[in-house]
Amino acid sequence: MLPVNNDFKLDVTSEIGNLKALLVHSPDSGLGKVVPSKAQDWLFEDIVHLETMRRKEYDYYIKLLMYFLDPDKIKGKLSEIDSAASDRAFFKPDNAGFHNSDKVIEIQTLLSDILQQVDIRKKLVASVCAIENCTYRLQLQLIDTDPVELAKIFISGSLNDDTMIFAPIPNLIFTRDIGIAINNFMLLNKPAKKARSRETLLVRYIFFNHPLFAAYRDNILEIPDTVQHFLRPGEEQEQKTTLEGGDVMMVSPQHLLIGCSERTSISGANEAIKLLFANNVVNKVTVVKIPHKRDYMHIDTVFTQVKRNTWVMLKSLSITEPAQSEHEPINWFADKKDKDKPEIVQFENGQKPHTFDTLEELLIDISKNDLGCAGDVKFIYSGNNEFPFDAREQWTDSCNLLALKDGVVLGYDRNNKTVEAFKKNGFKVLNVKSVLQKLENDELDPTTMKDTLILMPSAELSRARGGFHCMSMPLTREAI
Repeated sequence: MLPVNNDFKLDVTSEIGNLKALLVHSPDSGLGKVVPSKAQDWLFEDIVHLETMRRKEYDYYIKLLMYFLDPDKIKGKLSEIDSAASDRAFFKPDNAGFHNSDKVIEIQTLLSDILQQVDIRKKLVASVCAIENCTYRLQLQLIDTDPVELAKIFISGSLNDDTMIFAPIPNLIFTRDIGIAINNFMLLNKPAKKARSRETLLVRYIFFNHPLFAAYRDNILEIPDTVQHFLRPGEEQEQKTTLEGGDVMMVSPQHLLIGCSERTSISGANEAIKLLFANNVVNKVTVVKIPHKRDYMHIDTVFTQVKRNTWVMLKSLSITEPAQSEHEPINWFADKKDKDKPEIVQFENGQKPHTFDTLEELLIDISKNDLGCAGDVKFIYSGNNEFPFDAREQWTDSCNLLALKDGVVLGYDRNNKTVEAFKKNGFKVLNVKSVLQKLENDELDPTTMKDTLILMPSAELSRARGGFHCMSMPLTREAI
């Protein structure tokens, strides 16, 4: 079980305050069973090699998080952890060597905890079996399954990692999408794709039933469908009420961004705004409508915040005209200019909506007026704004960075041109392997690090089309 943490607070007021607690999900066996013909049905771009993803990529992520958030669990033990057998893996709750941190919180642990309660176990088994069309006998079998094993089955879809009884939910590694902490409230998602319905159900049960969140149950917001939605014809995205966490950013204590994208609809944004204003969660919401393309998916694949006065972003979506390579012929009749230009509308409680012409204009306004930056606001562009590297590196999450603190961020090692752009903007660039060793040897201090991009291995993780911003749900950040 997760250790009792009496100091836990649900409190996120920015994208860049010192990260103190977050929710993650380490790659489970279900990811290793995605087949090519079903990959896109399950929202993956490709199949992955599970052990490489786990041992040579995600493992570094967890270790780095532990040095910053829960150092007592790892400091002085790195050599022992690195030499441990696979059944003692540090990152996975099935294993004997699991860290079980109450700051780097594994969603599978929370699920195991609530399944210890017989009434919760019966209800959740019935709910999962209903949406997965299981037999009644299987339902009875699952009710009698050990809670720790049952949590694993619900996530991986497999009995004993062998017999599959329902589809995996590989997107659960992207914990950002299942909800978003806004001040001391939690906004739960409404996914756009059926492939994510089971993970949404599991997360709903966790937040409403786990003791960790007991003090915040009245602060959990669920987005309803619009009235009589079931009578509306058609299945178009614009008509459905959908919202995913990758389209929601808490940029300052009273200001939230919501993206309308391939995965979040206008209806979803509208319902979220109503809930947030009615509950006095924030007083300002900006809606950023981006093209409904797989290239972009969520707004956090297009831009994320690096520090108070610095953002990383895809330049071609930030300007009013499309990028034009000197090697690319001009098409005077192309309609890309209007089609790909984001539409940005800001709603402030009790005031008339306000529009912004470009993403840069919006982000400058946030840095200056919400966060009090006196100097210039900087932009680091995907691929160093060079065609075709801008689009290639955005595809492999050059804009999807997680800030551990103001100015210290994690990104993939494969985006070389974007790395060049960070260096040009005064950032140190360090490889995670060397960072871990220096943290272990007291050659680096997380509390004094600044203006640093930490590069993480990415051969398998990047196949899933999500970076470290996607793979994190911050629960607590210090105020900035």
